[in-house]
Amino acid sequence: MLAQKPLVPLAANDLPDGYATLPFDQFAGIRAQPGGLIWAGENRGFTVEPLHRGYVFTRPVSLFTIEDDIVRRVAFDRAKFDYGRVAPPPAGQDLQFSGMRIATGLERPYEVAIFQGATFFRSLARGQNYGSMARALILRPGETRGEEIPFFRAFWIERPSPASGLLVIHALLDSESLTGAFRMTLRPGDVTLIDVEMTLFARQALDHIGFGCTMGTFLSGPQSRRTFDDLRPAVHEISGVQMLSGAGEWIYRPVNNPANLQVSSFMDGNPRGFGLVQRERDPAAFQDDDQRYELRPSVWTEPLGEWGQGSVQLIEIPSDSDINDNIITYWRPRAPLAAGSETTIAYRQAWCWQPPERPTLAIASRMRQGRGSQGRRRRFIVDFTGDRLADAAIVAATRATISATPGVVHNVRLWPYPERKLMRVGFEVDPGTDTLSELRLVLQAGGQPVSETWLDRWTW
Repeated sequence: MLAQKPLVPLAANDLPDGYATLPFDQFAGIRAQPGGLIWAGENRGFTVEPLHRGYVFTRPVSLFTIEDDIVRRVAFDRAKFDYGRVAPPPAGQDLQFSGMRIATGLERPYEVAIFQGATFFRSLARGQNYGSMARALILRPGETRGEEIPFFRAFWIERPSPASGLLVIHALLDSESLTGAFRMTLRPGDVTLIDVEMTLFARQALDHIGFGCTMGTFLSGPQSRRTFDDLRPAVHEISGVQMLSGAGEWIYRPVNNPANLQVSSFMDGNPRGFGLVQRERDPAAFQDDDQRYELRPSVWTEPLGEWGQGSVQLIEIPSDSDINDNIITYWRPRAPLAAGSETTIAYRQAWCWQPPERPTLAIASRMRQGRGSQGRRRRFIVDFTGDRLADAAIVAATRATISATPGVVHNVRLWPYPERKLMRVGFEVDPGTDTLSELRLVLQAGGQPVSETWLDRWTW
């Protein structure tokens, strides 16, 4: 068994001269010829494009197809690529691949997923642009001892049945601390679903492992104190982390671009869902005709089975560039993986406009913050929207329950706009001499929640 042997790294230095230092635009210009697409012209609902190695994608990945229970290796052939402005590699050199790009082969085909680099993959729903990125597994992120980065050695792709609407992918993961066998089932559409089933075999004890990891970009927006010399009013492909706890509480935490690295833990047992979401869908909020951040996917992770005790982790990394995925979230189990152990876990990821499972409560649709009325106070405005806020009786009974730990909350005000199904909440926080405060806000009527729970961390 692979897990009973030490890691054997894959060679990444066998590329032709210059390929590892290709500029991105030249590397992106290397595409498979139409005849190089797997299952092209077979009307099987999907085509798979093998991706060339180069740029930062230097580690080789083997691709195989499974057809009628027969496994066939996808051979590298430079004649099946259009190299654009790049000189082709020497004839006869087997470079393998860096990953694969998947498209539907339907009447109106579109790209639906990319698997490339380490255990990274992206997907999207119909009508969206690529945005957030997933990682099949994350090990020790944000730790001073350094992150361990697992990688996929090979993919086995089952030939889809015509009109089945799904594609099954098997993968072999390897890393210094563990190995893993994966099965991923892809179902594209208005909501694209990827079911991930994994069995992990630990070479070493692991006390920091992450499942259902997604990453995204947040540079600036109304909720952030940091400003940039940028003509766009907001730059982000995700706006926050949404969670549905094991106890059934809906929670939303807007993300920030902090001045210093921040790690937050949201303790839970058997979570029902979590993920990075893009709640801003108005193009006017971004004024970016190229990036179109309003078209980026939200990614909702739903555990399949019980995950036990642990925490949803949120890592916010300082960034001054809109190309950095500086926001990371994942589930971290409390129990470590013992050396020699075998662990099976499964989840479903929805790449969507909004999570398939949504609260009937009002949601925090927008947030702003700025200088308070005196001293070190900070002023916050949070807008909640939802059908319940159009009910005059509920609006009249609604109160805001707000806490700041540490800190004192002042000047709480509510502005109801039932014609817009909106309730605006304003308040100030005085942190005293502290430099950090955890904020919590929920709208209630008659002792019952009217809104999801809004959380934030503010640093002075």
